[in-house]
Amino acid sequence: MEVPPCVKGHVVALPFPTRSLINPMMNLCKFLASRRPNEVFITFVVTEEWLGYIEAYPKPHTIRVATIPDLIPSDGQTVHDVPGFIEAIATKMRPAFEQLLDKLESPVTAIVGDANLVWPAAVANLRNIPVALLWTMSASCFESYRQLDILAPGPDRCLSVHLLDEQAEHIQRIPSSQLTDLRKLLHESDFRFLKMSLDCISGLAKTDCLLLNTIQELEAEQINYLKAIVPFRVYPVGPAIPFMELEPPNDSSTNNVDHILKWLDCQPNFSVLYISMGSFLSMSRPQMEELASALKASGIRFLWVGRSDAEWLKEKCGDKGLVVPWCDQLKVLCHSSIAGFWSHCGWNSTMEACFAGVPILGFPLFLDQFSTCRHIAQVWKNGWKVGGKKSEDFVTKEEILKVVQVVMDVENEEGTKIREKAKELKAMFRRAIAKAGSSDMNMDAFVEDMF
Repeated sequence: MEVPPCVKGHVVALPFPTRSLINPMMNLCKFLASRRPNEVFITFVVTEEWLGYIEAYPKPHTIRVATIPDLIPSDGQTVHDVPGFIEAIATKMRPAFEQLLDKLESPVTAIVGDANLVWPAAVANLRNIPVALLWTMSASCFESYRQLDILAPGPDRCLSVHLLDEQAEHIQRIPSSQLTDLRKLLHESDFRFLKMSLDCISGLAKTDCLLLNTIQELEAEQINYLKAIVPFRVYPVGPAIPFMELEPPNDSSTNNVDHILKWLDCQPNFSVLYISMGSFLSMSRPQMEELASALKASGIRFLWVGRSDAEWLKEKCGDKGLVVPWCDQLKVLCHSSIAGFWSHCGWNSTMEACFAGVPILGFPLFLDQFSTCRHIAQVWKNGWKVGGKKSEDFVTKEEILKVVQVVMDVENEEGTKIREKAKELKAMFRRAIAKAGSSDMNMDAFVEDMF
């Protein structure tokens, strides 16, 4: 691909090859393109299985897509061979990416990579190219991983809750709440994913700057501390969500999206519970059936993104709601009919809910989701945690009904407090992305530094 002669910079962007991490990288690239229209050309690199998805993604003409070979067979939605996927990222993806760099016709002036890939900074350093890494989880989660990296350095990562408890007093500035998060992380996590996330901390030592998908005001204490201790520049530029496509309406909306929004248009304000567990993991079938039974008994309106389980769920939930395989989540959350969001507390979903001002019913499953859920329920207070202390704890119909009725009852005192907090976060996020807001100025500073 040849960069037009008028362009001053050629950025190569490399996301982690899953939907939940491709999306924030693409949104970041749109922010970058909007800062330097017709001056910055972006080559967005994905594995071949994601080409169709990315080509359909609305984007400016200065963002073009390049592909590297698929890592392992998948259906484009689910990685069935998780160990093979992790191994392929470590062994196959880097040489394929370097081969692509060698074939590009125009010099690369910067690389922006996903921090979870571990090696993009090393590739950039070898080629003497400026590099930025995008951290796609919370700043608080970054600090947790950094503490675990200190606790168990090296390739073997001999991590355990027992080791954490033994060494906790020697780990710098670690509050009791974060110790709780770390214990949860160690107890609940698939070690293969946890090790990969910890390894990326070491890779950050070689970066020029770190981009955070958060806003300064939401995690000010963690971000300020991070800026004070790391040797690279830190820019909170979030939320890396597609808010630029909300207004005016996007002409590329599919019939499926139109159908969903038209259904929502017919519902009263604050009357619909939106349910989505993200794009990677999900609840167990028995737990989904229990939630469906609770929805049916409650009589509330709902919109449930069921992915591959959508047809099965339609038979379980009753006729008060809509079950779909997928939707444009941010547009749904910003709709006036949405009263609450039953979520896995993935970071993208949390950012979108905060931006939309929607209370969250947290049902975490994996890695950083437990820490994010604790922040939602105890720190930001814009939602609740649903269910037990462990991910495998089964949440009964009665427990679900209790919390759902609180969020859906506009006169409930507890629910009113949560809704007010959600509105405050919405205002905070809108100020951050507005002209001269914290994220707006951080994005400008990043662009000036990189180019």
